[in-house]
Amino acid sequence: MTDVDKRYGLLNEVSGIEETRNPQRQRHLPMGAAFGWLTAGWRDLMVRPGPSLVYGFAVFVVSVVFIWTMFVLEWDYILFPALAGFMIVAPVLAVGLYEKSKAIENGKQPTLGAMLRVKPRAGAHMFFTGLLLCLLMLLWMRAAVLIYALFFGIRPFPGLDHIIGVLLTSPMGWAMIIIGTLIGGLFAAFGFAISVFSVPMLLDQRTDALTAMATSMAMVWNNLIPMITWGAIVLALFAVSVGTGLIALIVVFPLLGHATWHAYKAIR
Repeated sequence: MTDVDKRYGLLNEVSGIEETRNPQRQRHLPMGAAFGWLTAGWRDLMVRPGPSLVYGFAVFVVSVVFIWTMFVLEWDYILFPALAGFMIVAPVLAVGLYEKSKAIENGKQPTLGAMLRVKPRAGAHMFFTGLLLCLLMLLWMRAAVLIYALFFGIRPFPGLDHIIGVLLTSPMGWAMIIIGTLIGGLFAAFGFAISVFSVPMLLDQRTDALTAMATSMAMVWNNLIPMITWGAIVLALFAVSVGTGLIALIVVFPLLGHATWHAYKAIR
């Protein structure tokens, strides 16, 4: 077995908590670094914007079809958890956008075909990471249903047109909002920490999924202020997308995808 083989495929030593606290992972980035990543992402979006916008449109269409299917199957009671869960798996969906930013960085001509035929250096570990993130999203959606049942019992969902009134006009509703937000925030923070840098890393480097996720968490922990700022920007832009019926996602998704690549390059 060569030295390269020894460093690849779940054979290398995965970071523990002492590595997470390692000051060598600190990049001393200013709080405003996130805005620089967003600006760089916009520049990449404007370089042959067609492929990026087509990519964003495809994500928009898939999202609309998914939501429509939920209503057809009468799963509208998990709509809000599903929207929140989308942010957990979004880094994997954006892998083609990372490929475009990487091509621009290397002086290559970005094409839609290259963005759709991505070959991560980590190989199947990209799939493994995506599977773990999907399972985390499903776990959050199940937890959201259980939280609702704990507060309101086993009763039919009142529908989206009545649920807001139920939540905002009763003490039990406010209690559920607070508890659900806290638990959902924990899921979101964990998903963000393990995925924000691991997915670009698996595209760019020959490493395994667990090492990439542990490194991502270490980088987030040791650069907490700029990463909180970045997370707030992502959340705000996603909220804008939801407020426009997901139409803004056509631009917002590629913008955030390209910007995430620059965040990874700045912090690795």
